[in-house]
Amino acid sequence: MKGGTVDRRAVVTAGTGGIGLETAIGLAAAGYTVTVVGRSAERGAQAVERIGAAVPGAEARFVAADLASLDAVRALADRLAAEGPLSVLINNVGAMFADRRQTTDRIEATFAVNHLSPYLLTELLLAPLQAGGPSRIVNVTSGSIRTAKRSFAAVEPPGGYYGFHWYGRAKLANLAYTLDLAERLRGTGVSVFAADPGGAATDMTDGTMRSPKIVSPALRLLWPLVRRTFERATSGPASVAARSSILAATDASLDGQTGLVIGPDTRPVAPFRASRDPRTVQAVLRLSRQLAPLTLT
Repeated sequence: MKGGTVDRRAVVTAGTGGIGLETAIGLAAAGYTVTVVGRSAERGAQAVERIGAAVPGAEARFVAADLASLDAVRALADRLAAEGPLSVLINNVGAMFADRRQTTDRIEATFAVNHLSPYLLTELLLAPLQAGGPSRIVNVTSGSIRTAKRSFAAVEPPGGYYGFHWYGRAKLANLAYTLDLAERLRGTGVSVFAADPGGAATDMTDGTMRSPKIVSPALRLLWPLVRRTFERATSGPASVAARSSILAATDASLDGQTGLVIGPDTRPVAPFRASRDPRTVQAVLRLSRQLAPLTLT
């Protein structure tokens, strides 16, 4: 209990820096007890200190988990579920890689981190989210979905590896899952939203997006223009980019609503059409259940 009311618990993945940390600060300011998830204990301690400095009296803590590992995601879910009802889950984790790589599960890393990790964590936390209802799930999406190949028969699409396009494909998969989940949970007390932060200067955008290797050969021919476009799109502060997630998680105007995409200007926007294609949705769900089963045999 806190102040005579039930403690409202919120979890933010990749919450130790950038947009995730600013989101955690916003949730703390809204009165939530915040758990930030990340890999580095040092960055976690700094994040908790930042939250406390920004919101005096805030209750915040760090939990270590490597979200590229499905076993680590399961362990995290077990720990969070054991702690009781959950009010907000924000799947902020995201990563883009210049070169193709695999996780410890031998799954292509872009798809694993950007989709399978939030998919599995969300599914495993549905019981505490329902117990904490009315509650909200917020999955962070990206405008990069417009560059994605819409092929989900396998974890890797046909053709060469281009980090930006594969990142967009993983985010498209996650958005398709998010909107389908919203319908599945309609009427349960759990609202589901996608939040598009637009862009911000973060570790990911300041590093990976400077390499022409992340785009297809056709776009490499236009790299000076493409790079300037990336730089303009990712020049803003993380505090501004976090506003869509904070609003999706906390704003009273969204009470009772679900299945919305909150755009960078914190207003609902039309979902990218491919994310509602029934064939895409079914292919994403089939692949997700195959690669990240909810129960291990």
